[in-house]
Amino acid sequence: MPTRLTRLRNALSAALIALSCLLVPFGVLAAWVTYGLADTGRYVTAMAPLAADPAVQSAVADTVGAGITQEVDRRLAESTVSPELRTMRPFVHDAVRSFTRTEAFRTAWDAGNRAVHDAVLSALRDGRDRTVTVDVAPITAQVKHQLIADHVSLAHRIPVEHTEVPVLPAHRLDRLRKGYAVLEVAGFWLPVSAAVLAATGIAVAACRRRAVTATALGTALGGAFLALAVAIGRRFTLADLPEAAHRPAAGAVYDALTQTLRTVSWLLIALGLAVALVCRLTEYLARRRRACAAPAADPAREPTRARA
Repeated sequence: MPTRLTRLRNALSAALIALSCLLVPFGVLAAWVTYGLADTGRYVTAMAPLAADPAVQSAVADTVGAGITQEVDRRLAESTVSPELRTMRPFVHDAVRSFTRTEAFRTAWDAGNRAVHDAVLSALRDGRDRTVTVDVAPITAQVKHQLIADHVSLAHRIPVEHTEVPVLPAHRLDRLRKGYAVLEVAGFWLPVSAAVLAATGIAVAACRRRAVTATALGTALGGAFLALAVAIGRRFTLADLPEAAHRPAAGAVYDALTQTLRTVSWLLIALGLAVALVCRLTEYLARRRRACAAPAADPAREPTRARA
């Protein structure tokens, strides 16, 4: 019958292990933001394959093409360019779509993502309240060059202006700055705390094999919770987009950025279940070994009759 000290050790171990498993998904999420999204090199590497995604190419072509035509219309209204440029409107979108399939677009895509990431990260760290913007003039210049190469009439007269496109409004910057400051600290301490709590819970447990099994199963459950959170976050993110036509592109971007989270969540599930299975298997083998090593009971001796 377990003593009072044994029950106390088991209760303390269960509390520590439960708290550790609860911190696992939050620690992974915080570390992903701190060491994944906040790293410019990793961000650009994750976004690079999207340059070949048809949905992303279509969204970029629509956005850049609309920006160029709006600039042309503004110049026409101010009578600073020839009215003949109005006939180029259909060619602009075709040229942009053609440009998104070239190697130059991939280079511009990486450069644009690096510029956006640097601008947002700088705004989060400098403490100033301002709208984060990115200049799209380099992409406009590339499209203009593509039109000139295709011998489109008056393409050389397309204005290449330093147009600042808003990326992050100022009213959302303060909230993101506070959240980023918290995650920057939690990205290191939450995983460390989870590991320390798990190790302490296993150390104080009366039966450490069972404690390891519980920790492994809790880790697998945390990985499953993380995978579910990523899936739910994707649905809510796409549902909040005002333009339904750009949802496939946004979904591709979301999947690219959360690829590491999904991989880690499945690794946690697989590792936790594997460790739990090994613990159960070793416990079964230990029981078999003890059963085989136990001495067999001696058969009862028959009473003998005394001879006269």
